[in-house]
Amino acid sequence: MSFFSDYDMYLFGQGALYEIYDKMGVHKGEKDGKEGYFFDVWAPHAEKVYLIGTFNDWNETENELKRVQESPVGVYETFLSTPAPGDLYKFLIIDKKGEKHYKADPYAKTAELRPGTASKIPGNMDFEWTDGRWEKKKAENCDRYYEKPLSIYEVHQGSWMRHPGRDDDGFYTYREFAEALAKYVKNMGYTHVELIGVAEHPFDGSWGYQVTGYYAPTSRYGSPEDFAYFVNYMHNNGIGVILDWVPAHFPKDEFGLMNFDGQPCYEYSDPRKSDHPDWGTKIFDYGKNEVRNFLIGSALNWVEKYHADGLRVDAVASMLYLDYGKKNGEWTPNQYGGNENLEAVEFFRQLNTVIKERDPGTLMIAEESTAWPKVTGTVKDDGLAFSYKWNMGWMHDFLDYMSLDPFFRKDNHNKMTFAMTYNEAEKYILVLSHDEVVHLKKSMINKMPGDWHEKFQNLKAGYTFMMGHPGKKLLFMGQDFAQNHEWDEKTELEWYVLENPENHGVNELVKDLLHLYRKYPAMYELDTSWNGFEWINADDAYRSIFSFVRKSKDGRNNLLFVINFTPVDYLDYRVGTVSNMKHTLIFNGDDPKYNGCEVRKKKTYMPENKACDGKEFSIAYPLRGYGTAIFKFDYPGTCIEKNKTGNKQRRNKNA
Repeated sequence: MSFFSDYDMYLFGQGALYEIYDKMGVHKGEKDGKEGYFFDVWAPHAEKVYLIGTFNDWNETENELKRVQESPVGVYETFLSTPAPGDLYKFLIIDKKGEKHYKADPYAKTAELRPGTASKIPGNMDFEWTDGRWEKKKAENCDRYYEKPLSIYEVHQGSWMRHPGRDDDGFYTYREFAEALAKYVKNMGYTHVELIGVAEHPFDGSWGYQVTGYYAPTSRYGSPEDFAYFVNYMHNNGIGVILDWVPAHFPKDEFGLMNFDGQPCYEYSDPRKSDHPDWGTKIFDYGKNEVRNFLIGSALNWVEKYHADGLRVDAVASMLYLDYGKKNGEWTPNQYGGNENLEAVEFFRQLNTVIKERDPGTLMIAEESTAWPKVTGTVKDDGLAFSYKWNMGWMHDFLDYMSLDPFFRKDNHNKMTFAMTYNEAEKYILVLSHDEVVHLKKSMINKMPGDWHEKFQNLKAGYTFMMGHPGKKLLFMGQDFAQNHEWDEKTELEWYVLENPENHGVNELVKDLLHLYRKYPAMYELDTSWNGFEWINADDAYRSIFSFVRKSKDGRNNLLFVINFTPVDYLDYRVGTVSNMKHTLIFNGDDPKYNGCEVRKKKTYMPENKACDGKEFSIAYPLRGYGTAIFKFDYPGTCIEKNKTGNKQRRNKNA
């Protein structure tokens, strides 16, 4: 009897054995009345396959795997009663030339701590999940998540915070991390965390983007059960969990996927398609059903076994273009002569369709840096069917503008307005990620111009603009308190700088903006439509002031943003309004709690019948240098009535 049935073999050959995490690798079972473990591995070009490990003293010929049903798919299997949880193992693959290859299990659930490279037999995954209400709510809201707030805290566990003086690098375990991170994230007001570097990887300096264990949480921070505890704990604290996932490439480590059975197996056989020159890695062969199944099974493993709420798919552009990072002669065109990787396109469509059908409400997020059309479009409309796309164009324009001396910003005004010209093309997330604060790109605070005080003023104005601009939000750890140094994966964040008034002020400002974001639907429910946004003045380049309105569906609690990107004070500043109803100041970026210098006593402003910015009505108030303000207002004809049960019911008479 084989653990792999005929039907399993058929589905795997078709790339549709989606529960492959329950079939391939090592699994506890029973055979001929004995309890033990089944070991299964895909090695289609192998001559022989052996299992070696601590349970047989790494004897290379004692335990041979047999090809299942002589299938052309090439699955090998054995059953042993001697191994125990915690034992280490590898597959010894003999290729057609008789050469030996010592390989870790591609489907391993866990691995030994680096620098070791062996796979490990897991214990019983008997973790008791208690996040049923969270999972149910996620599925129920699957058709409405675009209208929900999404503010993401991107974090690298190994360098978020460390225990000083410990011999184990001082890493927080998954369980310790859960409790410390949840406390911070809840206080700040983020809706989700996004973890980078979760899947097993051998080299710390890769940050987890050169993966060798696509089904295994890294052993740096604990066991699979410990990682399940982390996700469960975050859910029970109302925090979603997004994981970085890397199907674009894999490293050339000898124990890994490269030439797995003696020749290209997981990668393309043509080096013009299989190699990333810039990264020194291998590219998956998306044309092979078994490889697509491996990757889709990995995604489902994180979503279904570990309850991840979403996957941020790394380096999507590198997968879509055959010539990505390559010179002439280093790549080969597709069958139509183009540079599109048509196999990767079909992979994405299959991946996202399967995820959405099996696990409604799961977010699939593309890090896609080009103008590839319809990344978030439907498959029916020839799209890739992602939930969201990182808005890399906005990020580059925003950082270019913010790094300029204020004197030169007037000549680059369009960098801050351009993103709205294509805002409806995709469903976007505005990102200031880890990639923007490494490799001599400077920390966020040191990207800003001016003296030390002006840098903080600029950064606070920039964050306010970002939070008001349409699109979901992502900030990398340390940015929300203006860490001074670039991110370094070898050390923890500079938490001590929060003792400085300037850094503490930035942290308080970001926290208040995040809570305002979650409180007011105008800031998120119409992100992808012009119905939710209107420029008041997009053309005030000379003064470098931006004013715009974020609109709610019901006409109530709309928000007027005014942001000054120069040090010039305008004590009689006037801004046009789209409503003649009362405007209430709910946010003043120059408040002393943000290390500002102005207590704004006047909170309410009644629009005057004075034309400004092309509007019939306007309000006047003092706008300080680098000043920011958010006003709350309703539209005329909007009222609150009581229904028959006495509950307040919102209605817009003009709707």
